[in-house]
Amino acid sequence: MKVVTTIAQLKKLVNAAKQANKTIGLVPTMGYLHDGHLTLARTAKSENDIVIMSVFVNPTQFGPNEDFESYPRDLPRDTVLAESAGVDIVFAPSVEEMYPTDGGIKLLAGRQATILCGASRPGHFDGVIQVVSKLFHLAEPTYAYFGQKDAQQVAIIETMVRDFNFPLVIKTVPIVREEDGLAKSSRNVYLTEHDRKEAPAIYEALNIAKESYKQTKDAAQAIAQATAHITTNTSGRIDYLQLLSYPDLAEINDQTETALLATAVYIGKTRLIDNLIFSLKGE
Repeated sequence: MKVVTTIAQLKKLVNAAKQANKTIGLVPTMGYLHDGHLTLARTAKSENDIVIMSVFVNPTQFGPNEDFESYPRDLPRDTVLAESAGVDIVFAPSVEEMYPTDGGIKLLAGRQATILCGASRPGHFDGVIQVVSKLFHLAEPTYAYFGQKDAQQVAIIETMVRDFNFPLVIKTVPIVREEDGLAKSSRNVYLTEHDRKEAPAIYEALNIAKESYKQTKDAAQAIAQATAHITTNTSGRIDYLQLLSYPDLAEINDQTETALLATAVYIGKTRLIDNLIFSLKGE
């Protein structure tokens, strides 16, 4: 496995792979890898000749009061784990390498970014598509792999790829969970012992809402039941808990085929996100 830190080094490796007609799978990450990231990498390895994993904590997707400075970082650990999952190239640039210039041109994520996580994190998804579009140009992947845990992010990236004719295919990999259902996340390291015991109630609440809606088709009732489960079983604060169509992230109607139940909950000081995507037209 090669670890590169400059765009020039990465492009040299990408050009060689392209000249050899090899397929490239890209796994964008912010590092501090967990089983979810490694599942993405293993999936990419099974479907491509070359796997590139980016490890870059992207400052443009963090708000002024968010955890950019404290976000967990451990590149030596990440490289060992990446190699164990079959990654061929780790691209770990500095902020200065990724953003050497700013000509003032911006990408705007649009309507899909104004709800769910976007409602409380203005500009977040603009930063996401900024860095992801750069990575797509630099790595020139055949396929790019994202986790379902960031369902809103995936929907926005899929829209960008579709509407701007990016020459690649987005692959979404199911959420990897702990045995008690908690979605794996780099931010889980922030949870205290007490927080960690409460956190599985988030996934339980989503399942309660899913079953309620499938039986009654009453979205308000489903959300109310899930909300009650979280407030009864945790000391957490709900940022949002919504039921939307997927992937367009709009209000559900009679034509909706796939639904997204998504939530963000502060358990202690840690903001945890989770979701369920399910069919409304039969499993």
